[in-house]
Formats: sequence, structure tokens, C-alpha cells
Amino acid sequence: MAGSGNARRVLGVDLAGSPRRRTGCGLLVGPRQVRSSVVFSDDEFRVLVRESRPDLVIIDAPLSLPRGRRTIEDRSGPHLRECDRELLRRKIRFFPLTLGPMRMLTERGMRLANEIASGGVRVVEGYPGAAQDLLGIPRKGAGVAGLARGLRRLGLRGDLLRADLTHDELDAATIAWVGREHLAGRSLVIGDPSEGLMVLPRPLVRLRRPLRKSSTN
Repeated sequence: MAGSGNARRVLGVDLAGSPRRRTGCGLLVGPRQVRSSVVFSDDEFRVLVRESRPDLVIIDAPLSLPRGRRTIEDRSGPHLRECDRELLRRKIRFFPLTLGPMRMLTERGMRLANEIASGGVRVVEGYPGAAQDLLGIPRKGAGVAGLARGLRRLGLRGDLLRADLTHDELDAATIAWVGREHLAGRSLVIGDPSEGLMVLPRPLVRLRRPLRKSSTN
């Protein structure tokens, strides 16, 4: 049913490649209420997932390798997945998963996603930057104020009304909203199922008036 996703719990995760850096988390409870937090270590993340009891975890990190690449350090393998190529076709900016620090993020994302899934929780890959582009919301590079304003215009409340949210928490809230849309059957899924999929909002689901980017960017 189209509305069934609204009553479920979705945990959006803006994962950091290193446990020494903050990972933004946004738990979307029902259609509007966001509970934001920051974690660092894998153990902190595991506790958050356990206590959140999510129906879906959506992670901002590559959760699969390109077909033909044996490991993330395999220098001879391809650099892009089909979902990455689709981003290119849509002129959406992203960092290839084989680029520098992205390798550490990919390794951590794949490991934690497999661990969560083995515990019976559904896990998908999201990309807040792409979601924000498709929705006409400024990315965090234009300033957190515009991003927070755009998310509030999507109807999100709870911790989204706080003025001190970090850009990591706002990105996590973005993909939590996308995950909620996915559970309700209103998402765009790109990629090859045998290689790895990415969940985005449908392009037609846009704010009526795109927000102008901040002059600071």
C-alpha cells in the first residue's frame, strides 16, 4: 500500500569512512518526526541500530563493488557501477568509490551493511547529494541553513527544528526521507540488481519552488 511506508521507522546514515570522524544519523519515525544523532565507532553504530529498531537502514556509502573488481584495492578492475553511470547520465556529481578516501568508506560501508543485513534488517544504499539535486534542495556545500530549510519544506519536523544540526545529520535526514519514500513505493531505484542498487527519490517528486543556492558557495 502506498501509505504503509509512512508508519515505519527508517534510519538514515551519513557514514564516515573513519570511526574517528562523526557519522550523522537520522531516525525518521512516522511521516515527519526526525531524531538526529552523531556516532563515531562501529560499536556506537551497532548500539544505535539495535535501539532504533528500524524497518530499513539507508546508508550514504557505496555498498557494492563494480562488476569485475575483486577487491576495493584491485587496480585493474572497473571504477564504476551501473548506478554510478546512471548518475553520470543524469549529470549528478559524485566521487567514484575507488577514489582516495572513498575506498575506506566503501570498505566500512560494505562491512557494516552486511552485518546489519545478517541481523535481519533490510539495508539499501542512498546518496543524499543526488536526492537533494533531484528535489531542488541545495546541497550542504551551499550552507546548512538552506539544506535544513529544504528538508522542513518536505514536511520533516522533530530535530529538524533545531538550529544546531550538523551537515552530517541533515544528510542523514535526507536519505531517511528517501528511505521512507522507498518503503511506500515512491522511489527511484537505479543500477543493476546483480551488482548493486541505489535508492533515490523520483525526479517528479520536487519542491514547487527550487531554493536558491547560498551566495557563500
